[in-house]
Amino acid sequence: MPSDAHPHDRPAPEEYATRLMVAPRPERKRETLDRLVSEVEAAGYPTAAVFAVRLAVEEALTNAMSHGHAELPEQPVSVSWRVDPERVDVEIVDQGPGFDPSDTPDPTLEENLDKPAGRGLMLMRAYMAHVSFNERGNRVTMTYLRAGDENGS
Repeated sequence: MPSDAHPHDRPAPEEYATRLMVAPRPERKRETLDRLVSEVEAAGYPTAAVFAVRLAVEEALTNAMSHGHAELPEQPVSVSWRVDPERVDVEIVDQGPGFDPSDTPDPTLEENLDKPAGRGLMLMRAYMAHVSFNERGNRVTMTYLRAGDENGS
């Protein structure tokens, strides 16, 4: 995909350079995040960008493992990514029933300040240029664009 591609254009599945099936265990999640971070750092992204990508992916992976696989505790989560000099594209797919992101409460509203729901999704959207879910709600795709003004941060 050309570097001037629109942030909403996500790679075709065969374009992801890294594809992993991640067991829903804390150590596997850490290993996966460390591997992604290494690639982002190797591509020369600044510290703030590395932080943004790691946080957003950690939130998405945690949601997939904790919520998507609540009834499927031994099923792996699919994590795919591609890092290039201009963008980082990530896709996380769980095998759970999915959810409707529009039903997630806004954690910044007064009535939701004491509720834990919605904070991870808010952080994902804050740090990535693009976050979208499939219709079923069990696949999230995210894009970080190197140009700082394109991302939510």
